[in-house]
Amino acid sequence: MLKPQIQAFFEAETFTYSYLVSDPQSKSCAIIDSVLDFDPASGNTATKSADLIIAAIKEQNLQLEWILETHVHADHLSAAPYLKAQLGGKIGIGAKITQVQEVFAEVFNTGSSFAKDGSQFDQLFNDGDRFQLGQFQIQVMHTPGHTPACITYLIADAAFVGDTLFMPDYGTARCDFPGGDAATLYQSIQKIFSLPAETRLFMCHDYLAPGRDNYLNETTVAEQQQENVHVGAGRSEADFVALRTKRDASLEMPRLILPSVQVNMRAGQFPPADDNGVSYLKLPLNLFK
Repeated sequence: MLKPQIQAFFEAETFTYSYLVSDPQSKSCAIIDSVLDFDPASGNTATKSADLIIAAIKEQNLQLEWILETHVHADHLSAAPYLKAQLGGKIGIGAKITQVQEVFAEVFNTGSSFAKDGSQFDQLFNDGDRFQLGQFQIQVMHTPGHTPACITYLIADAAFVGDTLFMPDYGTARCDFPGGDAATLYQSIQKIFSLPAETRLFMCHDYLAPGRDNYLNETTVAEQQQENVHVGAGRSEADFVALRTKRDASLEMPRLILPSVQVNMRAGQFPPADDNGVSYLKLPLNLFK
């Protein structure tokens, strides 16, 4: 099977893997799950992580066609607008982004100026959609559960699963965000497990499972089926839901969820600036308890 070239970029502050996927023949490329560096103490952003990917693209004489998001991330800000301004390309996400926007428009009281139709993105993908990256066809799989809008991008023998799965020794994504659901996540994982056993699965995060001292980002369908500590070895849906629900109840909110979602639901754009020319992020008080 013809395979795309895949380069992983790890951002250690948020434990995030971004991917540069390219077709060596046409030189077309896509970036999946980019990171905008953000210091919550100062409110400052930086582009160091994104610039590493830009440098790799320029070094290889690649042409950026797509800037893809697997979902609205709650743990880091997207660098999609910066990447598009530097290199072009279209920003894409799952079509169910509108459900996420509906929920968080209310949380952040965005008012009528914020469109909840996904129009901030260049392309909204539905389950089963296919689009080209050079000689490769990318297939979209709707894999909700962590969020309603989560999708997996399948490119040849490689699947980019976002937060749906972590490395087998760490498990699966939490399901307690608005619109999340453990049973739905289980069913989405079964869709991924229906892919050929040798399909390579690329993680969006790695948090170092106990007993492991090196970060990892790649596994296979077979390894996940056999070894995933939450959903492997034939665990039933009922058992998974019980395990996932109990675990989620013990977790704190992600450190960057409030700034991240405000930006990422806008396709990485900051909220509109106030009359002083400065953009501000909202912090709802005593809303989440």
